[in-house]
Amino acid sequence: MPKHVIDPNQWIKLYSDYLFNYTITRVNDREIAQDLVQDTFVAGLKSMKNFKGEASERTWLISILKRKIIDHYRKINSKKGKAEVRMSYNSDENEGDWLEERVADPFDKTAEDSIENSELGAAIHDCISKLPEKQANVFKMKTLLNYETEAICNELEITASNLWVIIHRARTAMAACMEKNWF
Repeated sequence: MPKHVIDPNQWIKLYSDYLFNYTITRVNDREIAQDLVQDTFVAGLKSMKNFKGEASERTWLISILKRKIIDHYRKINSKKGKAEVRMSYNSDENEGDWLEERVADPFDKTAEDSIENSELGAAIHDCISKLPEKQANVFKMKTLLNYETEAICNELEITASNLWVIIHRARTAMAACMEKNWF
């Protein structure tokens, strides 16, 4: 398999829109999304020597961006109180997959796919913004950022059963909102 090369002079042209769209659906704030993408490029420049060429340049930048998004949520959640309702709830871990399955492939874009992705992203963004803050954060961490259950529980200082109650409520609200606003 050929090694991938890195060319930071092309990053803004090639990846800024993709990274911004990836981020805006996860942080729900344009200014924060722009800052996180900029931080990603800076971190990429600083750690270019660590690029091994095993993954594509874009995949490498996305991995840096995911770390920046995680750090953003850690910062937010460390400032908030950690109230908890302890309940027992069992749920299927793959329950949130419906969201990702509805997004058109970003590498096979027709004009219609591009419009659909844009409209879907706006609908998802709108629905997430209507969730209570804790539900929105847990939903993003689990469903969009693919955090492990244990990592979310440790970060937010909640039990796994409480996490699943929050996820279930968020997904139910998201499904109802998407049904109303998108489908």
